[in-house]
Amino acid sequence: MTFFLNLDKRLPLEEAVSRVHDGDVVALGGGLSARLPMALVRELIRQRRRELHLVGSAHGIDVDLLVAAGAVAVCEESYVGFEQDLGLAPAYRRAAQAGELHIAESCCVTMLTQLRAAEAGVPFLPVRGVKGSDIRRLHPEYGEVTCPFTGEVLVAVPALSPDVALIHASLGDRHGNLHFDKPYVLDERFASAAKVVIATVERIVSTEEVAAEGITVPAHLVASISEVPFGAHPSSCYPEYAYDRTHLAEYVDAAATADGANAYLERYVLGTPDEQSYRKLVSEPLERLRSWHESTAAWKELFA
Repeated sequence: MTFFLNLDKRLPLEEAVSRVHDGDVVALGGGLSARLPMALVRELIRQRRRELHLVGSAHGIDVDLLVAAGAVAVCEESYVGFEQDLGLAPAYRRAAQAGELHIAESCCVTMLTQLRAAEAGVPFLPVRGVKGSDIRRLHPEYGEVTCPFTGEVLVAVPALSPDVALIHASLGDRHGNLHFDKPYVLDERFASAAKVVIATVERIVSTEEVAAEGITVPAHLVASISEVPFGAHPSSCYPEYAYDRTHLAEYVDAAATADGANAYLERYVLGTPDEQSYRKLVSEPLERLRSWHESTAAWKELFA
């Protein structure tokens, strides 16, 4: 855990992402199709990062897009896909089948335990849940420890301190205090365990406004903060906006082939020099996504 005590941590997105280096262990905040740090992911691709080691809970387009861009060497996740809605992650699956990606499948509780070990400053903690599973085979770094009280043999998992954690939040202040709604997934633990936390927020507001909503991640853990409206698109950032099912379906269809994935990257990422350009390109549905809370009919229409 590193403390960042400078009073004004506001940075342009491009400068913030420059703190991520090739080969870094990168923790991705959010999960599935919710509050993914997509603006940060797109900027990583624009800056041509390579050999990243991704860690996270269960993710979707963020991981798949980075894999499609050739940015990933190792993926340590419990799941990568588009849930029951849109199915498997096509670029991730293609890279895995071709042997182009080292997959170290983990599980959420095990990774949580590793992060807690880092927070506590201990080299490992015991877990029980992966005993007897092939997850042990995928992680030769795991060990065993005998409980001094019961004699039970448990799996010992090493502390995990990512080089950088990427988090998107609803609100933040210039000091780096962040507020976002549940589910927090692993974001709180990533923020405490990572060496560097890079945050994007929908809006930078006063400290009083963030405190009134509730500070989820305190400022001393955050290295930089960038204001990026719709920074989670096409995933959701509730209560701000719902996920863009139409755009996600477009991506999944495109990424079914390597050429299609490259065409998507050229249009939506490499072809947009910054997030302002990206928002302009996808502007038509953005405000409509804010309407999810107006009525049951409104949110059902978004996902039809």
